[in-house]
Amino acid sequence: MKTYLMADPMRYPRMNTQELRETFLIDRLYEPGALQLNYVDLDRAVVGMAAPLDSPLALPTPPELRADFFTERRELGALNIGGPGVVHVGDTAYPLRNLDLLYIGRGNPDVRFSSESTKSPAVFYLLSYPAHAVHPVTVVKKEDAQPTEIGSVETCNRRTIYKYIHLGGARSCQLVMGVTHLHAGSVWNTMPAHTHMRRSEVYLYFDVPQDARILHLMGPPQETRHLIVSNCEAAVSPGWSIHAGAGTQAYKFCWGMGGENQDYADMDPAPLEAMR
Repeated sequence: MKTYLMADPMRYPRMNTQELRETFLIDRLYEPGALQLNYVDLDRAVVGMAAPLDSPLALPTPPELRADFFTERRELGALNIGGPGVVHVGDTAYPLRNLDLLYIGRGNPDVRFSSESTKSPAVFYLLSYPAHAVHPVTVVKKEDAQPTEIGSVETCNRRTIYKYIHLGGARSCQLVMGVTHLHAGSVWNTMPAHTHMRRSEVYLYFDVPQDARILHLMGPPQETRHLIVSNCEAAVSPGWSIHAGAGTQAYKFCWGMGGENQDYADMDPAPLEAMR
C-alpha cells in the first residue's frame, strides 16, 4: 500500500508539475486481476480499486493500518464502475451492476470481490475512512440514488448528480459518496468552485475515453494549479483546495468525502471573478 503525504498551502506554491502529481494524483489504481490500495494521510483515507477476473479478490489488511482486519476501525464504500459483479461480506453475497454501490460498515472481517464474467469484468472503486460507529451493510442501486440535475448546455456544465452515501441516503459514520454524470456536449464540473475546510475530498474520474483527458483544477482560489488526469485516476483535494475541472469530452466522476461532517451543502464558495 503506497502512502501519500499531503502538502500544506505554504509548500504547495513552490511545487513543480511532477511534485504536484506525486502528491495529489493517484494514478495507479486499475490493474486487471489485482486489488490496489493507497493510504492518504489527509483524514486517513484509503483509496483503492479491485478488478477481479477469474478469481475473487479478498480485501487485504495492510500492515500500515495496524489492524486485525481492514474494517476493524474503518468503513468502506465500493462503487462498481465495470460489468456485473458480486461483493461478499461474510456469508452474504451482494450482486452489483454498473454504478451500484455497497456500503460496508465497521466490523466486517471478511470482504471479497468477484466478477460474474471475465468478458465484462466488474471494477470496484474503493474509498474508506476511519469510523467510530457501526452502520449496517447497505446496497444502493443506481436507480435508487438521489438524482439532481444542475448546470446548462449554454455554460457547458449540464450534469446529473447522484447521491449514494449521505445524510438522506445510506447512513455512514463520516463517509459521503456520489457520482456526477456530465451530459453529452458538457465538460465542466463543480464550477463555480468551492472549498470546505471541514472535509477532504477525492475525485475518481472514470468512463474517460482513451484519447480524452480531464484538466482538474486545484489549489487555493487565488493561486490555482492543474493536473492532467486520465481514466481511472483520482485527484485528492485538501480542505483548502478547490476541486473542479473540464474534460475534452463528457465523462463521469465519483466524489467522496470524509472529515468533520456529512452536510453536502457545507461549502465555502470561490466566486469565479475572484479566482486566479
